Amino acid sequence: MTAGPQDQIIDRREIASALLRALDLRHEILDAIVDSDDHAAAVSTVAQLLGTTETNANVVLGLQLGRLTKLERDKIRDELSNLDATLKWLPEQRPFSTGEGVSLRPFSQSDSDAELFRRRSAEQLGDDGQPWPADRVEAERRAGLRRVDDESAAWFVAERKAGDHAECVGLVFGELTGSEVELAVWVAPDARKQGVGTAAIKQSRSELAAFFPGSIVVVRTPA
Repeated sequence: MTAGPQDQIIDRREIASALLRALDLRHEILDAIVDSDDHAAAVSTVAQLLGTTETNANVVLGLQLGRLTKLERDKIRDELSNLDATLKWLPEQRPFSTGEGVSLRPFSQSDSDAELFRRRSAEQLGDDGQPWPADRVEAERRAGLRRVDDESAAWFVAERKAGDHAECVGLVFGELTGSEVELAVWVAPDARKQGVGTAAIKQSRSELAAFFPGSIVVVRTPA
């Protein structure tokens, strides 16, 4: 399963940004590493100092000393500028796009998940151009849950961290067709253009890889 071009650019941009911040804060970073009890503690501390993910912090810890020169810093800065130029929007404009603060959990038969599915289905139109009637919405939900039970589909709820609790802000549908998994993402209207959809696609990679190993993911959005 591979990421889309936009995801790959954002991931690389976040790594380059973390490296550049680490070089600017090299004295603080080095002190934090030296004072850490082990590698895991160093990764956690560096991630907090840089305001980045532990994955990116781990890349920082693997930075070779030969890349601490001014020339190398300029190369990273140029790379960051080039990556920014290829993006339609920057992660700073859609804060959840990096994946931080967004998580997925399996779609369930709970009333709250059923209501979320109804909200999504209100935006679906039938062949007659009209919104799905209530009986079709329920039929689609039940059919989807049966496919999940049959292991031919994997559905998830996207949750966004909001203070001490999580808000249900989207749905992810993974449907197995032959050797491909068709991936569709729906984000609630009040959570759009914040990077939630991008984060949900990122989070779904590992989830779908576990459910359908060796399959190819085909992204189709919105759902």
